[in-house]
Amino acid sequence: MGLELKPSKTRLTHTLNKYESEEPGFNFLGFNIRQFKVGKYHSKQGFKTIITPSKEKQKIHYERITSIIYDHGQAPQVALISRLNPVIRGWSNYYSTVISKESYSKLEHLMYLKLKAWAEYRHPNKSGEWIAKKYWRTIGGDNWVFATPNKGKNPMRLMKHTETPIIRHVKVKGDASPYDGNLVYWSSRMGTHPEMPKRVATLLKQQKGKCAHCGLYFREEDVLEIDHKIPLKKGGKDEHKNLQLLHRHYHDVKTAKDDLVGGMHLEKHQITEEPDEAKVSRPVLKTSRSGDGAA
Repeated sequence: MGLELKPSKTRLTHTLNKYESEEPGFNFLGFNIRQFKVGKYHSKQGFKTIITPSKEKQKIHYERITSIIYDHGQAPQVALISRLNPVIRGWSNYYSTVISKESYSKLEHLMYLKLKAWAEYRHPNKSGEWIAKKYWRTIGGDNWVFATPNKGKNPMRLMKHTETPIIRHVKVKGDASPYDGNLVYWSSRMGTHPEMPKRVATLLKQQKGKCAHCGLYFREEDVLEIDHKIPLKKGGKDEHKNLQLLHRHYHDVKTAKDDLVGGMHLEKHQITEEPDEAKVSRPVLKTSRSGDGAA
């Protein structure tokens, strides 16, 4: 194709040992890739590849946080939190597939020191205890959450880097292809597929491709159905947190239990309504079972 490497942006390096007095490893797209020697019981090759956020990108991120805190020196706490949260969330999510726990903890500590200085600057005549009670809350067992006061509603809280779960990237199966028609696999992996309903694809990814009832993986030939955890007729809402994906037979079982009212067991799939064409008399209900002939 006529492509060539650009000499000014190309260099030879070693990911395990020093090469020409250079430190091992290299940076790529904000990641630092290098290898470390380990014992034979940890790796047959004698080394392990470690990918972490590069020090340069950590410094840039910290400087951006510092700049935001400085610019909001006179702004209310809610404004500062609203500005910081998207920055923290985006950066943390980008590095959530590699070894970032140590970097997250380091940044969390540095950010706390900056927020402490921000609060002390606003109240130079107040004690540290007074400042801590004003700007930090106890939420979910964490005694040091930078959040607004809770006055009859949920407080706005500052997101922490360490709250972002580290989820390793899973390689695509060797024989899998987006064009192979396996909607269950690709929806479970990506959370979206042009041939799969959005809600089904989202639930597949959320449930990691497993049935919420039996815990077994969905197969390509399985029939999937969306179920309301709390039925609509019992006050449940048609919203994402009230939905789950089940195998059809488990959905039928759960629906039968949900329809158990006053000791009478009504299976909704057994009741069909025969329309009254003349619309003069009352509709007639007929009972049918799968395999039975029409009445």
